[in-house]
Order: sequence, then C-alpha cells, then structure tokens
Amino acid sequence: MSSASRGQRLFQDRRAGYHCYLLQELGRSPSTAKNYVPFIAQFLTERFQNRTPDLSLLRAPDVTGFVIRHVHRLSPVRAGIMVTALRSFFRYLLHRGAIATDLAGCVPAVPNWSLSTLPRFLPAAAVEKLLKRCGRKTAVGRRNHAILLLLARLGLRAGEVIKLSLDDIDWDSGQITIHGKGGRSAQLPLPADVGTAVAAYLRRDRPPSASRRVFLRHRAPLTGFANPSTLSSIVRRALQHAGVESAHMGAHVLRHSLATSLLRQGGSLDEIGELLRHQSPNTTAIYAKVDVTALHTLALPWPGGGR
Repeated sequence: MSSASRGQRLFQDRRAGYHCYLLQELGRSPSTAKNYVPFIAQFLTERFQNRTPDLSLLRAPDVTGFVIRHVHRLSPVRAGIMVTALRSFFRYLLHRGAIATDLAGCVPAVPNWSLSTLPRFLPAAAVEKLLKRCGRKTAVGRRNHAILLLLARLGLRAGEVIKLSLDDIDWDSGQITIHGKGGRSAQLPLPADVGTAVAAYLRRDRPPSASRRVFLRHRAPLTGFANPSTLSSIVRRALQHAGVESAHMGAHVLRHSLATSLLRQGGSLDEIGELLRHQSPNTTAIYAKVDVTALHTLALPWPGGGR
C-alpha cells in the first residue's frame, strides 16, 4: 500500500472513530455529527495533505491558524459550530491518548453575540401565497401541503414533523403531541385546516407501510424521511413554484414567519415562546426586533430632550 493510500485510510479511520464517539459515547444526534465531522476532515486534510497523519505533531499554531483562515468565510453560527467541533475532536484525541496536550484550550473563541441578527421570516401574505399555490393534484403534492401547514400554522421544526407518529394525533380531542429537542414533548391544538389536510393525506395518499411515521416517502423504501434537509427541500421547491422570493429557503423560515406574524398581531413574547416551546425567554426575545414601530413605544426619552 502506498503512503498516500495509507494516509487516506488513516484519515477515514479517524473520522469514523470520531463519528462513533459523538454518537455512542457523547450521545450526540446524527445531525450534530453531520455538522462536526466535515470540519475535522478539512482540518486534518489541510494539516497533513496526503501524508500519513501523525497527530502527535499537532501544535497550537496549527489550530489557531486553521480557525483564522476560515472564520471570516463562515456565518457566525457556522463559525461557532466549527470551533465547537474542533474542541470536541481534540478532547476525543486526548481521551484516546492520540495527543498528550489538551489542544481544545487552544481553539480561539468566535464572537456570536446573542440577538445580533434579525430572524429570517416571510410576510404573512407571502406565507398564504405559498400555501395556496402548493400543488394538490397529486398524492405527493397533498402530502407536501399538509407538511407546509404544520410548519406554517404550528411553527414546528423540520425534525419534529419527521418524528410525527400516527399515535401522536388525538383526533377526538383535536390535539397533537410534538416531540421536540432534548426529548421534551408538548401537546398543541390541531388547527382545523391542518387537521383536514393531514386527515385527507392519511385517508387517500399515504402508502401502505409498517412504519408509524405520519409522513412517508412515495418511493421505495416506503419509510419516513431520513433527515430534516428533505423538508427544507420541500419548502424550497414550494417557494419557487409559488413565485415567492426569499433569501432563506429552509423549513425554519416558516417557524420564524409564524412568530413574527403573531407578534405583529399583538401576541406577547411569552405566548410566542410557549407556542414555539422555547426553553429560554432570550430565544424568543429576538422577535422583538422585527417590529421597530412597537419598540419605539417602549423607548425612554433621551435626557434633556432631542434638539
């Protein structure tokens, strides 16, 4: 085996070992591993090129240099994920005895101030246009319409829609159980239009399957969706089909849009936080920035008056 091939094999072994460490020992979600591992692969590739990776050669300048080269090309959120992934990887290497020094402490912090950005949202009229123009002449179209309604009317996360089970819908009481982050569950009322769309899909269009997931693929294998990115693709195609222009195309834009619409209709931040199942009031507070007119009423007059 050539040195290049041997180096590539060791790269793959390191990535696979770290991936298992995240999932099995730390109990991280597959989406976390999916976000972390590419940064680690990039770091190792840049440091060792095609040579066999000798991790004992890693030094603090290797770490800081990598972060400095890439941090300005990333959004604040992605930059934060990058440095968190690096710290996690170096702790893994130390735990395995692959390095003798804890390089996690060498990873520089990346500023990501709370409330520093505006939430991504669509105007209420654009959301209604999206829902109205979603094609419902096919089974896939009707399934996607029901998914869009859940995202837009209840502000569900993509992962929560994917996890939705047939057992989570109580048709008698008109309630739906949502399984959110951290294993937390909550019951929400099922709006009439959402319930109608979901029921129609279940009666007419859902393929026969042993799976208890509400929403299934329409091609073999007839199982639930594999990951939340599938729902973001559904939202993106629906936006394009409806002719709705948006800089943000993911499923989360409908969650933000619901919160913003409720705020502008007079809903309180506490009520919005309860609907969206935020654990911290600080998470909901970002929506206060979208209504500048309302914020002016809360501003204190400048001492001495303006001139």
